[in-house]
Amino acid sequence: MKTGIIVIIVLVLVGFWGCSSYNGVVKKDEVVQKAWGNVETQYQRRADLIDNLVSTVKGSAKFEQETLTGVIEARAKATSVQVNANDLSPEKIAQFQQAQGELSGALSRLLVSVERYPELRTTEQFQTLMAQLEGTENRIAVSRNDFNTAVNAYNSSVRTFPTNLVAGLGGFQQKGYFKAAEGSDKAPKVEF
Repeated sequence: MKTGIIVIIVLVLVGFWGCSSYNGVVKKDEVVQKAWGNVETQYQRRADLIDNLVSTVKGSAKFEQETLTGVIEARAKATSVQVNANDLSPEKIAQFQQAQGELSGALSRLLVSVERYPELRTTEQFQTLMAQLEGTENRIAVSRNDFNTAVNAYNSSVRTFPTNLVAGLGGFQQKGYFKAAEGSDKAPKVEF
């Protein structure tokens, strides 16, 4: 009789622990999904600002069409890469990051080209857009950092024993991190 009661108590405790562990992993997964949504929001904000920037630059009749076309194509590619918040594998994050990196490169080429047009750089609309773009780049960096923090907590939970047993049964997999772009470990060379 006592043995039966002890077994029932142990099973109830294990059941409570399993439910608690599962719910903890679900909550961390929700935090990761929210952080991913914030990352996507900031990248969308940048894409919208780039449209306005390209329109403003197009107003300068002498501007290089090839540079503008490159930015427009890179923006289209970056916004076409969709990553589902439920499938944040390292490969999907890398694919998203690569498309956004190509857009950043095209935007950098555009801004270098703009340097040749002092009348464009002095317009109030261009200056406002540049300030908003700079602020958005900072927001993107913060959102990516927040996302990596959320992924770290989630991955730690999914990988540590004994919660990994519950996570495995629940189908929870590790999520990918944002990583530094290749070559960013080397300082840019500045020459005058």
